[in-house]
Amino acid sequence: METRTMICIGCPMGCQMEVSIGEDAEICVSGNTCRRGEIYARKEVGNPTRIVISTVAVEGAKAAAVSVKTKEDVPKDKIFEVMGCLKGLKVQAPVRIGDVIVKDVAGTGVDIVATKNIGVS
Repeated sequence: METRTMICIGCPMGCQMEVSIGEDAEICVSGNTCRRGEIYARKEVGNPTRIVISTVAVEGAKAAAVSVKTKEDVPKDKIFEVMGCLKGLKVQAPVRIGDVIVKDVAGTGVDIVATKNIGVS
C-alpha cells in the first residue's frame, strides 16, 4: 500500500490529507473536512491536471505580449508540450479577452485563450 500526504487546494481550508492507494488501486482519503477534498485527492492521484498560464508575443500593438491560459485544465504530463506550442508564437493585434490563440493545443482538446485586451499601436 502506498500512502501520500497532500494539502488540499479545493477550498480555503487547506486540509492536510492522507491518501492511501491499495494494491487493487482502491483509494482511501482521510483528513479532508469537505467533499471537495476527497474529489481533489482522487483526481490528483489518478489523473493530475493543471491550468497553464503564459504569454504570447503580439505584433502591431503597444504591448509586446498578451497573457494567455488554457481554457480548461490539461493533463499534467502535457504541460511542457503545451508550453512548446507557445514558444515563438506571435499573434497580430488587436487581441480581445477570450480570443482563441491556439485551438486544441498539443492535442489535448483544450484551447489557449487570451486573458487581456491588446489594442493596435
